[in-house]
Amino acid sequence: MTLRVGILGAADIAPKALIDPVRRRDGDVEIVAVASRRADAAAAYAEAHDIPRSHVGYEALLADPDVDLVYNALPPSAHAEWSIAALEAGKDVLCEKPFAMDAEQAAEMVAAADRTGRRLIEAFHDRYHPLWGDVAAYRTSGRIGEIVSVRGTFEVDIPFGPEAIRSVPALGGGALMDLGCYPLHWLRAFTGEEPEVTEAEARLNSLGADQSIRASVSFPSGVTGSLSASMAGPLVQRLVLEGTRGRLTVDGMVFPSRGHSIQEEIDGVTRFRTVAGAETYDHQLSAVVAGLASGERLPTEGQDSIANMRAIDAIYASAGVERPRP
Repeated sequence: MTLRVGILGAADIAPKALIDPVRRRDGDVEIVAVASRRADAAAAYAEAHDIPRSHVGYEALLADPDVDLVYNALPPSAHAEWSIAALEAGKDVLCEKPFAMDAEQAAEMVAAADRTGRRLIEAFHDRYHPLWGDVAAYRTSGRIGEIVSVRGTFEVDIPFGPEAIRSVPALGGGALMDLGCYPLHWLRAFTGEEPEVTEAEARLNSLGADQSIRASVSFPSGVTGSLSASMAGPLVQRLVLEGTRGRLTVDGMVFPSRGHSIQEEIDGVTRFRTVAGAETYDHQLSAVVAGLASGERLPTEGQDSIANMRAIDAIYASAGVERPRP
């Protein structure tokens, strides 16, 4: 059976995150529709990406009987409203990160999925690449000894633009929301625990969104952690695990298929290696297709999404960053 997908929003991310991965498959997934609030934008997007139908208004796409799965590529400020609406319309949802504006919204979204019996999956595409499984094995393997600390960094050169989603707090902008959600997710997923924020600080842009942010955290097991995110580049996407026997440094965590390295320093000996894999978005789509077919819960849905937003809320609170109420 073919999984039929509709895209909410004529979004720049959709081609690499969904459209191209769909077309690299054997026909078991099809993009059938896209919706925008502007008729000209919807029609132009559909023509540019060879999508059969365009809808004016998001409600029209949710009413489309040929759509099984909705890809919510709207700004974070619209994730809760339209993901819940899609679930209530009987659609499964793949929602872009960050999942919501705060943990309260995230809980409402997950409750809607539970209430409707539909699936709501957060698009942390990196979590599905084989690199993640390789890194996660260090948690229990003892290869670098007992893990004592974890550090995550994601920095990208993103010029400030007063109308860009990433720059506007009310739309869900900010370095932590856009970038830092990744290393925070790494820390949480690797330890299997929820962090307590011990300190945080942020540098804000003129609109009040964080241009850069850093935080220190601790976990119940005694492992300490830190994360940093910045829109001032250069590109860094790094996870560092410190153990009693050595250190693991992984560069290229977010987009490993575009180049990554795994550096082990154990007992004074340094080794480098890589892990084979396709684009992260291809692995994510495969996991979504399989998960919807089998009913098996995926690692980026349910309570995981709420917990990541709860930790984001705590980091902002510790850094003294005032955020708009949804």
